[in-house]
Amino acid sequence: MAQCVQSVQEFIQDSFVPLVAALCSEEAERLTRKNSLSFAELVKPFCRLTSEVHMRDPNNQLHIIKNLKIAVNNIITHPPQSGAIRKLLNDVVSVSQPAEGLVANVITAGDYDLNISATTPWFESYRECFLQSMPASDHEFLNHYVACMLVVSSSETEPVEQFLKLSQEQHRIQHSSEYLYPKWFIPNTLKYYVLLHDVSTGEEQRADSIYEEMKQRYGTQGCYLLKINSRVSNRGTDEQIPDPWSQYLQKNTIQNQDCSEDCPYTAVSNKNTDHLISDGLDSEIKDGLSNNFKTHPLQLDHPSGSLDSTDYMKATASLQDSKKSNSGTPHGACLTLTDHDRIRQFIQEFTFRGLLPHIEKTIRQLNDQLISRKGLSRSLFSATKKWFSGSKVPEKSINELKNTSGLLYPPEAPELQIRKMADLCFLVQHYELAYSCYHTAKKDFLNDQAMLYAAGALEMAAVSAFLQPGAPRPYPAHYMETAIQTYRDICKNMVLAERCVLLSAEILKSQSKYSEAAALLIRLTSEDSDLRSALLLEQAAHCFINMKSPMVRKFAFHMILAGHRFSKAGQKKHALRCYCQAMQVYKGKGWSLAEDHINFTIGRQSFTLHQLDNAVSAFRHILINDSKQPPAQQGAFLREYLYVYKNVTQLSPDGPLPQLPLPYINSSATRVFFGHDRRPAEGEKQAATHVSLDQEYDLESSQQWKELEEQVISVINKGIIPSNFQPTLFCLNRYSDNSKFPLAVVEEPITVEVSFRNPLKVPLLLTDLCLLWKFQPKDFNAKHDGETKEPGTCDDDMIGTEAIAEFLINSEETKVARLKLFPHQTGELHILGVVYNLGTVQGPVTLDGIDPSIGLQTGKFVSNGLSVRGRQDLEIQGPRLNNTKEEKTSIKYGPDRRLDPIITEEMPLLEVFFINFPTGLLCGEIRKAYVEFVNVSKCPLTALKVVSKHPEFFTFGGNTAVLTPLSPSASENCSAYKTVVTDSTSVRTALLSSASSVDFGVGTGGQPEVIHVPLPDAVLLPGASVQLPMWLRGPDEEGVHEINFLFYYESVKRHSKMCHRVLRHTAVICTSRSLHIRATVCRSNALEDGEGRGDNMLVFVDVENINTSETGVKEFHIVQVSSNSKHWKLQKSVSISEDKDTKLASRERAKLCFKAVRCKNSEENYTFADIVFGNEQIISSASPCADFFFQSLSSEFKRMHVQSHTHASQRAVKQSFDETVRLIQRCSEVDLNIVVLWKAYVVEDNKQLILEGQHHVALNTVGKEAFSFPQKQELPEMILLKFFRPENTPVPTRPTPEQLSNLIKTSLHYPESFNHSFHQKSLCLVPVTLLLSNCSQAVVDVMIDLRHKTTSPEALEVHGSFTWLGQTQYKLQLKSQEVYSLQLKACFVHTGVYNLGTPRVFAKLADQVTLFETSQQNSMPALIIINNI
Repeated sequence: MAQCVQSVQEFIQDSFVPLVAALCSEEAERLTRKNSLSFAELVKPFCRLTSEVHMRDPNNQLHIIKNLKIAVNNIITHPPQSGAIRKLLNDVVSVSQPAEGLVANVITAGDYDLNISATTPWFESYRECFLQSMPASDHEFLNHYVACMLVVSSSETEPVEQFLKLSQEQHRIQHSSEYLYPKWFIPNTLKYYVLLHDVSTGEEQRADSIYEEMKQRYGTQGCYLLKINSRVSNRGTDEQIPDPWSQYLQKNTIQNQDCSEDCPYTAVSNKNTDHLISDGLDSEIKDGLSNNFKTHPLQLDHPSGSLDSTDYMKATASLQDSKKSNSGTPHGACLTLTDHDRIRQFIQEFTFRGLLPHIEKTIRQLNDQLISRKGLSRSLFSATKKWFSGSKVPEKSINELKNTSGLLYPPEAPELQIRKMADLCFLVQHYELAYSCYHTAKKDFLNDQAMLYAAGALEMAAVSAFLQPGAPRPYPAHYMETAIQTYRDICKNMVLAERCVLLSAEILKSQSKYSEAAALLIRLTSEDSDLRSALLLEQAAHCFINMKSPMVRKFAFHMILAGHRFSKAGQKKHALRCYCQAMQVYKGKGWSLAEDHINFTIGRQSFTLHQLDNAVSAFRHILINDSKQPPAQQGAFLREYLYVYKNVTQLSPDGPLPQLPLPYINSSATRVFFGHDRRPAEGEKQAATHVSLDQEYDLESSQQWKELEEQVISVINKGIIPSNFQPTLFCLNRYSDNSKFPLAVVEEPITVEVSFRNPLKVPLLLTDLCLLWKFQPKDFNAKHDGETKEPGTCDDDMIGTEAIAEFLINSEETKVARLKLFPHQTGELHILGVVYNLGTVQGPVTLDGIDPSIGLQTGKFVSNGLSVRGRQDLEIQGPRLNNTKEEKTSIKYGPDRRLDPIITEEMPLLEVFFINFPTGLLCGEIRKAYVEFVNVSKCPLTALKVVSKHPEFFTFGGNTAVLTPLSPSASENCSAYKTVVTDSTSVRTALLSSASSVDFGVGTGGQPEVIHVPLPDAVLLPGASVQLPMWLRGPDEEGVHEINFLFYYESVKRHSKMCHRVLRHTAVICTSRSLHIRATVCRSNALEDGEGRGDNMLVFVDVENINTSETGVKEFHIVQVSSNSKHWKLQKSVSISEDKDTKLASRERAKLCFKAVRCKNSEENYTFADIVFGNEQIISSASPCADFFFQSLSSEFKRMHVQSHTHASQRAVKQSFDETVRLIQRCSEVDLNIVVLWKAYVVEDNKQLILEGQHHVALNTVGKEAFSFPQKQELPEMILLKFFRPENTPVPTRPTPEQLSNLIKTSLHYPESFNHSFHQKSLCLVPVTLLLSNCSQAVVDVMIDLRHKTTSPEALEVHGSFTWLGQTQYKLQLKSQEVYSLQLKACFVHTGVYNLGTPRVFAKLADQVTLFETSQQNSMPALIIINNI
C-alpha cells in the first residue's frame, strides 16, 4: 500500500471517535450563520483535545487518554439512499487528484527506474469518507451517539423554556418509535446545555444571569456559556484571521453536489447494499445544514438512483454556483482569535466535565450489570451446557454454520451489553479492557451462531489487540480473515467486509507484511463495485512495489487492472494515471502487444479528458513501433490516431503544422537532383545519357567524371586547377561530398527524392504531397540581401512547388517520391521537409465507366475521408569527422548541405543528340556519325569542349577536314574517308602528301584528352542547334567498352558563382575482332637508293584475319598501306603477286613487303606515303585517317614527355654520359608508323555492307617486331623474395652491342669472280671498295683495321693466304649521315673462294673518349671467287 499521512494508530483512532449530537434553536443557528457556519461546523476544527485526559476504569485504575478527538454533528433523522453514498464516494475520489508538480518517488528495482507517487490521497479521502458514511447498525455501537448538546441563544426571550423544548425534542427523537434514525448509545443520553452569546450585539449581564440560572438548574458540569462574534463583520479586513474551517468544509461541499463535472457518476447495480437503506448513516459528514430532520444531504430526488440529462445539467450548474460561493465566502468573519480560544476551551470543558465522566460512569454501570447478570444466568447457562455437551464446545467452520445473519438480540441482552461496554472502552482508548470484552462477546455470539455479531466482535478484537500498548499479544490476523469471510459470504455485507479489509491491510502494511496485505486487498475485488475494486487493486500494486524485493511486473499488472476498473467506474483521470505508471514497466522490454494495449488505452483516456497532446503521443507510439498486431487492429489504431489528430488540428487551425509519425522517412537516403529530366530517344536520335535519378551511384564512375572535369578545367586555366574549384554534382546522395552548398540554376527544376517506408500492414495514402522550404532572395551581383521567406509564406512567384496528388504506400513497402521545386529567383533555398495529408484507403477502387468529373480527381484509390495534414522534417546527419586528434577522440559530425542549394543566375543549357551512333563495331572500324548540339536556354554558350579518357575513339576532324556531306541522310552510301581515284600507273608506288600535327591538335603541349568542338563562330545562340560530323573508330581490343564523354561549355557572360557547366554521356560499344597486324623493319644492304641516298630499309607487314564468321564478316580486303613519319616514307611495294589487293577470309594471313627511304622534307610536318592496292586512294593526311593516326601517337607523346622529365631530374654530372648513350641508341631507332586501311564485306539481312577501318603499327626499333595492339603480358613465375636494400647508386646505362653495331653501316663492293693467270703473274691484285655510312646524327670517328686476327685458327682456314696490300689501318671522321668510299686492294696467291669480310671497323663519337668503341660487324660474308686462266 502507498504511504499515508497518518500512522496506522492515528488512522484507527480517528476512524472511531465518540459521537455527540447537536440540537440548536433557530436563534442560535442564526448567530452561527453570521460566520457562514452551522454550530457543528463552528466547533469542528477544535474537536481534538490538545492535552492528555485522565479517567478511571472499573477497577479504579487511572487510564490516560492521548490525542482524543470527538465528533459533533447535527441530528438528521432520515438515512441516505445507497445510490447517493456511491455517488458521494465517486465524487470524493474524482476530486482528489495528484498535486501539480508533485515530485514522484524514484524506485529502482533491477533494471527498472520507476517514478511512482508515494502517496495516494484519493484513496485516503475515499477511506475516510467511507468510514464516516458507515451506517449505524444494531450489531455494534461505535457509530451511536453518546451525548447531545442543546444550544440556545442568550438573546431569546425565554432561554430556559427553549432548553426545555430542545430537551423534549431530543427525547422524542431517541425514544419515539416514529424515528428509527439516528441511533443512541444508551437510553440515558448525556444532555449538555450550551448558552450561545453574541458579544457584539447581546447584553453580557443578561447572559451571565441566565447562565447562573442554568448552573443552578443543570449543575456546573452540565452547562456552558459560549461567547462568540466579538468582531464586527463589516469592519476592514486589515486584520488577517486564520480560517481553520476551510480544510473541513472542502470535503463537505462534495456532499451538496448531485454530480461531479470531472467524473460523471455512473449508476452501478448493487444487490448487496440494500441494508444501507434501512440502516442509518454516520452524520459527521452532514454538517452545514439546519435542523431539517426530514431531509438528508445524501437524499436523492430519484429513488432509483438514476439521473436524467436535465437533472445532470441543473446539478452541474448548481455545483458551479456552490463552488463559487464556497471559494468566495470567508468563514468565521465575526470571530477573533479570542473567540477561537473560547470555542477550544468550550470543547475541553465539555469533554473533561461532561463527556468523559459520563462515559466513565456508563462503563462502571455496564460492568456492574454484567457482573451481576453473569453471576446468575450465565453460570446456570454454562453448567447446563457442560452437563449435556462436555466441558468444551467444538468450534465449527464458517462453512458449516448456517446463515444466521438475521438473528437479532433485544437491546437489554447481556451479550449486547458486553459489546456496548467493549465499544465504549475502545472509543476512550482502553484497548486492553476492550479486547477482553470483545473476546468474551465473540465466544457468546459464536455459541449462539449470531454470525453478524460474531464477525463484528472478531474484527474489533483484532484491532484492539493491535492497538494495545506494549503489544502484549501478536496481531490476530486470523480473526480478521474470519470476520471478512463471514461478512462477505454469510452476511452478504460487502460494506462491513470492506471496512475489515481497509483496517487489516493498513495494520499488515505497518508490519511490512506486504504480500499478505496485497492478497487481502485483491480478495475483496468483485464485480459489484468498480470503484472499490480499482482502489484496492491500486493499493495491492503499491504493496508489490514496496516489498523488500519489489515485484515490478506484478505492480504493473495490477496497475493495469486498477486502471481498467477506474475506467469502468468513470474515473478517467485515475485510469489514465494507472496506465501511465504501468507503462514505465512495459516500455521498451519487447512486450509489444502489452505496450500497444496500454498506449491505446492511454490515448483514448487522454482524448476523453481533452488531453489531446498526450493522446496524440500515445497513439504515435503505437504506430511508430514495429507492431506485431494483425492488419485489422493496426487499421483501427491508425483510424483512432487520425481522428484524435484531426481534433487537435481543429483546435488550432492557424497553428504550426504538426509532425506526423507515418510513414517513416529514411533521411540519409534522400537524393537531390538538379536539372531537367532526360529526354527520351527519338528514332535515330539518341540523347546524351547525362545523369538521372534512375542511375545507381558508382564510386569509381563518379571519380572518373571528377577527373575528366579537372582535366578540362586544368586546360582552360593553363595547367592550374583553381582553389575554389567545385566539381559539378548533378545528383547528391549519401555518398557524395555534401560539405559545400550545391549550386542550382534559376528556372531549372530541383528534384528531391524522398524514401518513405510504411511499417504498418495496412496501406497509407498520402495526398497533396509537396516539399516544405524556406527561401531568402539574394542578388549575387548586388550588395544588399532580400527578406527571408518563411515556409508559411510560400510564394509561387519565387519558388514553384509541384505536388503529388496521390501517393499510395502499400503495407510494409518502401517507396520513393520525387518532388520538384522550380526556382524563379536567385537566392538561398533551404528545403525543410515534406508536407502532406495522411489518410487510409478503403481499398483499390476501379474507376472504369465512371465519369471523372463526378469528383474523383486522379483517384485510383478512395480515401475513407479521414486524413490529417502535417509535416515531417528532413534532418540529415553529416559524415563523422575523423581528421584531427580531437575529432578522432570525440564524436563530431560535419554538415550535410544537400538540401540547402544556392540558386544562381541564368546559365546556358546544352543538350546533345547522337545521330546514327553505332552500338557495335569491328576493332579498328571507322564509322561516321553526327552530333547535334542544341542550346535550350536563353543564354548563348561558348568554349564548347569534350573530354574523354579514350580520345582515340572519336574525332570531329582536324582543321583540314572537309565537312561534307553536311547531313546524315546525304552520307548513307558514302565512304567515311576522303578518297581520290587513281590511275593504273600509280599502283604499288607511294603517293606522297604531308600534314602538320598542329592541324589535328596533337603536339601542341596540351592534353590530348581535351578536344575542342568546332562550333561555327564558336558560339551557340539561344535556341540554336548545330550538327557536326563525328568519326568513330572501334577500339583495338574486343569486348564491351564504356566510353565517357564530358562536354564542357561556358556562358558568354561571366558569373560569380558558376563559371561553367558540363554534360555527361556514356557510350557503350561492343567491338568484335577484325585484323591483327605485325610489322618489322630491317636495314637494307644496299647503301644507296635510286636517288643516290645512302639510307633505306625494308618493312615487312604481316596481316592476319582473326575475325570469326559469327559476326557475318565475309572477307577483308587490304586496300591501302600508308606510312607517316617525319623521317621515313614508304617508297614502293615489293610484291610477288600481281593482284591489286589482298583478300583475307577467316583465319587467313598475308605478308607484305615495302621499301622505305628517308624523307627530304623538314622536321615540322609529317610525310604521308600511300601505297594503294585498289582504284581509290584514301588520302591518309586528311580527316579522319590522319586524326586517328595522330591520336594513336598521343600515348607516344606522353611517354616521351615523361622520359624528358626523368632526364631533366638527373644529376648534371651524368648529363653528358646519358646524351652519349642516347645518341648511340638513336641510331637503331626508327620513327615510322604504318597505317593499314581495309574494307570488310559483311552480309547482314541478305544485304551486303562494306565496312571500312584502319589499324596502326608504330615501328620504333630496327629488327623489333611491333603489333597493332599491345600483347597481353604473361604473368611472371613466382620468385623468391630477396631481402636486401638496393644500392642507391644507379648503374650507368650502356648501349647494347646490337645498338653499337648500328652506328656505322659498312658495305664492300667487289666483283663476284675474278680471272687471273697465275702462270703469268704469281700475285693477283683485286680492287675492293669499302663504303662507310654514318647512321647517327653526330660526327663519328672511325678506325679501320685490315689486319687479320691470328688468334683464331678457324679464321685462317676461311681466308687462307689472302692479304690486304697498301695501308692497313685508317682513321677517318664521318659527319652526320655521311657516306665515305675507301679504295682497298686484296692480294691472292692462288685460286679459291675467299671471304673479304675481314676488315674490322671501330667507331666512337667524336667528342667522347674511347668509350663504347666496338667492332662494327658485317651483316653477311663477302665471298669472292678467284679463277686461274
